Amino acid sequence: MYILMYILRKILPFKLFVKYISEHLLTNITIGKYMETEPEKAIKKRTKVLAVGDIHGDTTLIKRLAEKAKKENVDLVILAGDLTFAEQSTKNIIGPFIKAKKEVLILPGNHESMATIDFLTEMYPNTKNIHGYSFLKNDIGIFGAGTADIGIHQLKDSEMFELLRKGHERIKNVKKKIMVTHMHPRGSKSEFSGFKGSKAIRRAVEEFHPDILINAHIHEAAGLEDKIGKTRIINVSRKEKIFEI
Repeated sequence: MYILMYILRKILPFKLFVKYISEHLLTNITIGKYMETEPEKAIKKRTKVLAVGDIHGDTTLIKRLAEKAKKENVDLVILAGDLTFAEQSTKNIIGPFIKAKKEVLILPGNHESMATIDFLTEMYPNTKNIHGYSFLKNDIGIFGAGTADIGIHQLKDSEMFELLRKGHERIKNVKKKIMVTHMHPRGSKSEFSGFKGSKAIRRAVEEFHPDILINAHIHEAAGLEDKIGKTRIINVSRKEKIFEI
């Protein structure tokens, strides 16, 4: 551009040079500058997630959370286990979120069986079980494994890792990942409660490097955040967390 202006200045009389610059080149320079500074139109939409766990059949809590999910316009709801209290009732656990037109991902805690989780996913549309499975939302891969090593419904640590590995395999090439478990990882801050975390979950974090790990199980740790490497760990328990990724 500047070379052209230099050449034109050499071959044209001054008045013609000014006229040409004002009518042609300045307009192009302005347009070029605008195009360089204009924000990209194809910016990828961030996904807003509401995550919570340890609901234990509390329909009052569920109603409030469904209303919040709708008000905050979240894209996805994640329920990190212990949806029931010893499977006493599954009534109005998923329904309010579906009524609010939200997609819901669930996995079992140590208070409900896989049969209960399967029942809920079959009963309600847009509800997916991620216990040993994965789910793609926009450009995010979500995988998980539920239950714990204590309670009514238990799972061995070796089985826990295998389920997480199986779920991760399907989304391993996705850049952004969320891992969901009911139990907390070994060596995390939630162990202040006196309950040791899972070695399998710790291993999965270190091998699969999810951006975020959502867990529950330890009620006293609700809202506690931690990090393992670059993975952000959020113990939601009954204290819901809304975040974007």
